[in-house]
This record gives sequence, C-alpha cells and structure tokens, in this order.
Amino acid sequence: MEQIQFAAPCLMGLEGICADELRRMEIGGVRAENGRVLFEGDFSTLARANLCSRYAERIQILLAEFPAYTFEELFQGIGKIPWENFIGEKDAFPVKGHSVSSKLTSIPDCQKIIKKSAASRLGRHYHTSWCEESGSVHQIQFLIIKNQCSVMLDTSGVGLHKRGYRQNAAAAPIKETLAAAMAELSRVRPFSTVIDPFCGSGTILIESALKALNIAPGLKRRFSAENWSVIPSEIWRQERERAVDSIRTDAEFQAFGYDIDDEALSLTMENAKKAGVEKRIRVEKRDIRDYTENFDRAAVITNPPYGERLLDMEQARELYRIMGEKFTQKQGHSYSIITPDDGFEIVFGRSADKRRKLYNGMIKCQLYMYFKNQ
Repeated sequence: MEQIQFAAPCLMGLEGICADELRRMEIGGVRAENGRVLFEGDFSTLARANLCSRYAERIQILLAEFPAYTFEELFQGIGKIPWENFIGEKDAFPVKGHSVSSKLTSIPDCQKIIKKSAASRLGRHYHTSWCEESGSVHQIQFLIIKNQCSVMLDTSGVGLHKRGYRQNAAAAPIKETLAAAMAELSRVRPFSTVIDPFCGSGTILIESALKALNIAPGLKRRFSAENWSVIPSEIWRQERERAVDSIRTDAEFQAFGYDIDDEALSLTMENAKKAGVEKRIRVEKRDIRDYTENFDRAAVITNPPYGERLLDMEQARELYRIMGEKFTQKQGHSYSIITPDDGFEIVFGRSADKRRKLYNGMIKCQLYMYFKNQ
C-alpha cells in the first residue's frame, strides 16, 4: 500500500507542539495547520502516533479533500475514495461530521449521501447488494468548511486525551492533552521537580511524570483500529514494545501536589497509581497561603480555580494576589499559570516573561510563564 495520509486534530494553540512531537517520532511529511497536524506513513505510523502522542486529540486517516457545493458533488467525491483498502465486507462504517459556512447545511442529508456512496462502492467491490456491518467499526468523519469537504477515518475511538487513568476527576479538571502541553512549555525534563499547589485530581502532575519518564500516554488503553482486519496485530505489538523500551527508568523526576481538599488528594494518588507513576508523586493538604518550598530547582505548573470554573472573580483574584507573593523570583525556579482572566498579571503583581494563548475546552486562556530571576 502506498503512503497513507493522516490528520491529527489538536487543541488550538498546540499545533506546533504536536508537529514537533510527531517529527521526534521519526514520522515524515509533518505540517501544521489551524487545529490539526498533517503527516504521512504506514500502519506502523498509525499505531505509533496513537500510542505516543501527548497532544493530538485523535489520529485520523485523511482519505480525500474536494469541493462539494452540491449533494451530487459530495456523492461523486465519496465514490472515488478506495474504501475497500480499509473497510472489510462485514465491517461497520457509521458517518458523522460538521458543515460550516457551506451550501450543504443539513448534516443528516450529508450523512446519508456519504453513507450511500461509500456503501455503493463497497457493494461493487465485494459483489454484494447489502452491507452487513456486523464487524469492527470504521468511523467515517467529514468536515465541510466553505464548501471544501475533508473525509477521514477515525483510528483512535475514544479521544486520545482519555489516557485510561482518570475515570474519576475533581471538579472542572483540565484536559490531559492541555496538561501535557503545559508540561512541555514549562520544559519538564527527566531530572525536573514539578509542583502543583492546586493539584485537584492530579492531571498536571501525572502528565508531567509521564513526559519526564517518557511513558507513552496510550500504553494503558486500546484503539478502534486495533480491531481492523487490515492491520496486522504484530504491528501493534511491535509499537507497544518499542514504547515500553523507550521508558526512562533512570529519570530523577519528582512531583508534589497540594490542595485543601482531602478527596482531591486521594484522587490524585488513585489516578497516579493507575498511570503507573505513583512512586514519583507526593501529596499534602496545604492552602496556597502556606505555600513554601526549599528545592534548588522547581517548576510550578498550575491551573488555579477561577471565576468561570469554581470561584467568583473576587475570590479567584485573591488567590492570584497570594500567588504573586508566594511565587518569588529565584534561580532555577519557574512558574506557569493558566487562567482566562486577562487581568491576571495586574493582580499577580508582575508581567509574565512569556504568554501563550491556549484553550481549556472551549474557554480561551493564557498560560502566563515566569522564568527570569529578576
């Protein structure tokens, strides 16, 4: 089979980080676009990207892109796609998608047209008048933006931010992919010490540990494409073994989580155990007013409660003021704080050395980074 084209949707603001990560996996043809990263490879690439990507939301096979102003154009475009290369005679192929600023506005009608066209081609290929759809699921996804249609096959199943360690979470948890990006932007390394004074369910601490130890985030979960008959199980076995062999068992990483909620602290350790990093994380009940540390080097990475999440704006800003007093400038220490409050720097008391626009779900935030000593 010739090279497969892939797309990795990601949170807005993470495209560059996601692209760099794929290049480090020795994946070719990587190019970042708004909200996604494109790349190319084979079935081993598919498995590796699913297992190892910390920042992608899912891995899709990009089957085709073409103009679709009418349902006939949509039908004909779908009919040119070699569905038989991926979908077996009895496999299921449900359709879902979106249309934005396009003439084809009815999603149900688009779904019916795509389903009909794909079924027609598969029927001709397998010499059958009826698609049984009792086999493995091949989720077809479409996106029509300004009359340009992109057609994908999802290979991940449940989104890649679902690592498998966080069945339970504290109130308003941060998304795993975003927490991983914060660890990357904060330059977490195998020798780092990370502190989260508002640790909640421990997502930032756990994602920092997974990164520092180079533990592939998908090792403890499964993917829909593992059930596809066209992909040999040996490929998945080899890529899992490759990921396991890459774990940094010699890393000196350690992390500390503080919170005022006993249940949150218990949840952090429960999730850390599921992720396999509980030996690297310690928790303690502590208010931000009592924050102190005596490490030579440390990276504070945190997602404090804020007005749109848990506290009203006045309470949130009181926390920012206290953080500004406690997070002092000193050699070897950095602070990364994510919040949607545009007035954060004024209340915190210092302008950030660097800011990065990120999205926590649908909420536009800024990651305020402090790393200069004076």
